[in-house]
Amino acid sequence: MNTSSPLKIDIISDVVCPWCVVGYRQLLQALNVTNTAYELTWHPFELNPDMGPEGQNLREHIMEKYGTTAEESEKTRNHITKMGKEVGFDFAFRDDMRMYNTFDAHQLLHWAGEEGKANDLKQAFFATYFTDQKNLSDRDVLADVAASVGLEKVEALKVLKDQRFAQNVRQLENFWHEQGILSVPAIVFKSKHLVSGAQGIENYIAILQQLVDLESAEG
Repeated sequence: MNTSSPLKIDIISDVVCPWCVVGYRQLLQALNVTNTAYELTWHPFELNPDMGPEGQNLREHIMEKYGTTAEESEKTRNHITKMGKEVGFDFAFRDDMRMYNTFDAHQLLHWAGEEGKANDLKQAFFATYFTDQKNLSDRDVLADVAASVGLEKVEALKVLKDQRFAQNVRQLENFWHEQGILSVPAIVFKSKHLVSGAQGIENYIAILQQLVDLESAEG
């Protein structure tokens, strides 16, 4: 799709949000199908900001937070796994899978953004958590993942130790919360068009076409 400039896309998400994986990959396929030039920026959102470093069993956490049953949880996992396969991502849910605090992960993502590696690190975090079942609140794990995408492990550990980007992340989280973002994924096109959730490839294609039509109408 021809536009006067690359499409600005902001995605607010958490690295332990399965629908954020699916939604992003659906959007990416739509962008590729439509040959749309874009500039994407990831923004922080914590699903569980009060989660302790030890984490909590994921199924127990979901049942407590949303009031779901074990059967409903299993059905949802199967559905997410199926949708993941459709977009080329391997969700490997296990009974002992845990939910973790992700504030440190978001700080590394902020740093990675300054190094031009935010998207690489985001995708690596998704795989580390959902496919490899690793602890994303463990700083050694986080630093190893950073190193896997070409960032300096020693510097990653320093970033986490001195918390130099903690205030930046908090400010961004608060900003998006003030904009009314209370669930993720939240995708904002051109700083003004909000789309929530995983919409599906065909729907994202339609949304991209609508944006082109709007730009044409606006002159």
